[in-house]
Amino acid sequence: MKIEELKTIVVIGAGAMGQQIAMNTAIKGLSSGYRVILCDSFPAAIEKASSWAESYLAGRVAKGRLTQETADQVKENLVITGDVDAAAEKADLVIEAIIEKIEAKKELFYRISRCCRPDAVLATNSSNIVSSKLADVTVNPERLLNIHYFNPALVMELVELVKGPHTGEEAVEIAKEFARNTGKTPIVIQKEIAGFVVNRINAAVTHEALSLLEKGVASVEDIDLAAEKGLNYPMGPFRLMDLTGIDVNYLVRCDRFAESQDPYDAPSPLVIEKYKKGEFGRKTGKGWYDYSGK
Repeated sequence: MKIEELKTIVVIGAGAMGQQIAMNTAIKGLSSGYRVILCDSFPAAIEKASSWAESYLAGRVAKGRLTQETADQVKENLVITGDVDAAAEKADLVIEAIIEKIEAKKELFYRISRCCRPDAVLATNSSNIVSSKLADVTVNPERLLNIHYFNPALVMELVELVKGPHTGEEAVEIAKEFARNTGKTPIVIQKEIAGFVVNRINAAVTHEALSLLEKGVASVEDIDLAAEKGLNYPMGPFRLMDLTGIDVNYLVRCDRFAESQDPYDAPSPLVIEKYKKGEFGRKTGKGWYDYSGK
């Protein structure tokens, strides 16, 4: 398949990340003629995604960020459905954004790779599960790779494209051009490595921030201020953990430690404590900061 033949983009998983990937593609991909299908097997997720899309576009028009004409075009080009298999049959490119559980992803890629055309590119948005772990259940694994967006996907420009040992060059080139056509800046990671590039750098920063807090060197607020005002980070490490989810940090570190057995990769005792309390950040109303009054 040539890049100019890429027209139907299917995003599987209508949670917050899937919603944003689909909306970004629908808006930024208008000039490339992309048609976007956002799908999920859970009716409640579809209902929530439909409501969010309507509200988001109305808000952009009200703020003067989009014209009504453009918003109407986006609505026409963005279909939200519960029929995952039917969507996969139409796909030129599939981007999976479901739960970060390997068995769920394996089951999905087994199914959809048998629904898709042989030349369709298949991608997982996972930042933790590399595509080689899905290759053995996927038909045509040379079309399979990671396309990793950052949260929030509507705002963050970078996309990491990760080649597995099974990934063909054509799939990487199509993914690269697709990313550019939807307003993103892609980087190609030539070999699979846990955490890829950005999250490995961020993990080192987060590890040191937690160590400083654990030793009583500085408070959560002051460490975040140091990163924001001293390093010009848009968000300090603790605010970022609250945004992405302390539970995500915990689970990723557990996975990494299980693989490496290196104590450096294990979750911090402070993160374990938060996880056990169910204080995951913004999504639960409390993490390193309290959001209950907001």
